[in-house]
Order: sequence, then C-alpha cells, then structure tokens
Amino acid sequence: MKAYYKEILFPFANPLGTSRGTLHAKEVFFVFVEKDGFTGIGETGLFASLSFDDVPHYREKLSWACQNIALPWEELSQELKEFPSIVFGLEQALLSLKNRSMELFPSDFTLGKQGIAINGLIWMGDSAFVQSQIQKKLEVGYSCIKMKIGVDWPSELAILEGLRKRFPKETLEIRVDANGAFSFLDAKEVLKKLQDLQIHSIEQPIKKGQIQEMASLANLGACPVVLDEELIGVLDFENQKTLLKTISPKYVIFKPSLIGGFEKTDRWISLCSELGIGWWITSALETNIGLSAISQYTFTKNSPMFQGLGTGGLFTQNVPSPLELKGQELFYNPEKPWKLPS
Repeated sequence: MKAYYKEILFPFANPLGTSRGTLHAKEVFFVFVEKDGFTGIGETGLFASLSFDDVPHYREKLSWACQNIALPWEELSQELKEFPSIVFGLEQALLSLKNRSMELFPSDFTLGKQGIAINGLIWMGDSAFVQSQIQKKLEVGYSCIKMKIGVDWPSELAILEGLRKRFPKETLEIRVDANGAFSFLDAKEVLKKLQDLQIHSIEQPIKKGQIQEMASLANLGACPVVLDEELIGVLDFENQKTLLKTISPKYVIFKPSLIGGFEKTDRWISLCSELGIGWWITSALETNIGLSAISQYTFTKNSPMFQGLGTGGLFTQNVPSPLELKGQELFYNPEKPWKLPS
C-alpha cells in the first residue's frame, strides 16, 4: 500500500462573504491510497484561517501521513490527532480503497432512492444581492434558509423582518450564522430581536473561547444558540463533554473535516444524545469528493433536521460527481459517473 497527495486550487464562482472576510478560492488537498491495482481517494478539507491544523508544517505532516499509511489506523490517527482534516481525508481514502468505490457508506442514498433535505445558504453582500439569493432559493422550493449575518446588522435585520412578514415560521424555517461577529453585549440584543422574529437559531453569535459568555447567551431564553466554531480544536473527550455541559446549547453543528472525521463526529453525536442536544451536519466548502463523503455519512445518521450540505455549486469547476440537487434535496445518482482527479 502506498499513498500520495495532490494540491489543486478551486476558484469560487462568486466571492463568498462572511463576517470573517471574503473568500475567492479554496486550496484543496486530495489524498490517494493505492493497493492491489485500485486507488482510493479522499479530500482533507483544510479550511484556511479556520481549521485547527492550518499551520505552516501542514504539508510536511500530510507527507508523513502518506509515507506511513501502512501503520495500524489507531496508531496513525493518534499521531494525527492535531490534524483533523488529514484524518478526515485518510478516512475517506481508506474507505474508498476498502469498498473499491466512491460509495463509502452504502445506503438508499447512494442507491439514488432517497435524498437529504438541506437548508438554502445565503451569503453576505449588499441588500440586493442577499435578497436575490433568497428569492432564488424560495423559487426552487427551499423551506429552510440559513443567512450569514454580522457585517451590517441593521440591514440584515430589515431583510429578516421583511422575510418573516412574507412567510410565517410554519412555512419557512430561518437560521442565521454570525461566525462570531458580535460582542457579548450586542449579541444579547441581537438574540432578543431574532426571538421576536421567531428565527430558528443563531450559529456562533460570539467568537469561540468565551465559554461563560456563550453559556449566558444559550440560557438567555431568547433565540436558540448553535455551537459551530466552538468545537474546533476541542480534541479530548472530557473537554468535549465539559464544553457541552457548561454551555448547554440547544443545537450543535458538526463539520467532519474540522473536527477530525467520521469517528470523531460519532463521538460528538453520542455526547449530544446523552445531554439532549440537537444537531445537524454541515459541509465546509469541500469539493464534491468531500461533500459526497459527508452526505453519505449524514444520511446514515437519520437526522430529522435540515442539513447544511448545499455548497457543491459554489465552485467554477467542481469535480464531476453523482451528486444532484433537486429542489431542497440533495441526491446521489448512481447512474452519473465520477470524473476524479489523478
């Protein structure tokens, strides 16, 4: 068995605006594992400025992982504990190699029989651009949208007020994502406004690391708080449990590429089940290789909530794959071939 990686830059079709800045392209690392004439492939999912393992010696560690691919998985994954995205990529590549297929988690999803309901993601921009995105999502049938907020709150609030006037919560579920944009004091007022508008939830209202402040917001009795970035870099089980018990959020979001792959996501899900915390799974701007893996895994978890898996169309030229969007559902069409990088 041998392994190697390839690095490719994928430009976005349109600049993606968040409270952390504007994104123009994604640097992607694909991992290839070869054995007995078959090659498995995975995507590491490194997210610049956000991933815990966005460090100068990342490529060096990825090379080490490829050189030591024959190590037992327990030993390999432990050595890579502080490189969650590499573990994520290797999990995919090894599953692909084992199954001799890009069907990593066979199910009715990979058979094309069932889809996954997802939220419509609304990126930041001027008011006209945001309104245009919302209208397009509504026209194709989305009943749940997620809007990025935190750059121009008065304008964002006006958009949310107008949207709620048109659609009651029974018709349209509205989620917002602040990416840690607000101060603690401002967040308290924002949560109250969102509660008045019957907004489903707000992701990461303040920057990660403010545990007591986040706990205070989660227990404010206003709009439900969702943890997202807060999970990044919390590697030990006891620390994970302490984090969830201290903050006691209504919901948690899992991005497998940022928290160490599928085994680690399973552990977080078990903790949430134990503590009565809701959750859903979101992609983190992966290409179709990573997105397909996350989607296949997500389907097997049987979550009743809208998932955050609608990022495949953001690139000017994605990896051709069986993934298809039909309305607000993501499908896997086994009749469509993969065209994998080599």
